[in-house]
Amino acid sequence: QVQLQESGPGLVKPSQTLSLTCTVSGGSITTNYSYWTWIRQPPGKGLEWIGYISYSGNTYYSPSLESRTSISRDTSKNQFTLQLSSVTPQDTAAYYCARAPRATINPNPREYDYWGQGTQVTVSS
Repeated sequence: QVQLQESGPGLVKPSQTLSLTCTVSGGSITTNYSYWTWIRQPPGKGLEWIGYISYSGNTYYSPSLESRTSISRDTSKNQFTLQLSSVTPQDTAAYYCARAPRATINPNPREYDYWGQGTQVTVSS
């Protein structure tokens, strides 16, 4: 059974870079047709798709966040990492990693077969 676990700081100062890692167990991030995705949910708002890194290492980001977003991977550790630069309080959210079996920009949970439990990140000085 594939399991995902987010890790990273829960508090980030404005203008700094948010960095979160998703560790995958029970399956390889290089498995064909796997799209390893970051999604967030600000307080009181809906899910927002951030971006993915594919099984082949290709990345695709939300146009609204693309200038500040980078997703990378470490295949030796079976991990993928989100970096979001120049954060503001509006980036405060619960951040989730998830796996989609096809390329999608839809944050609807039905598009994903595996999710992490999520991690809360607060941007505050």
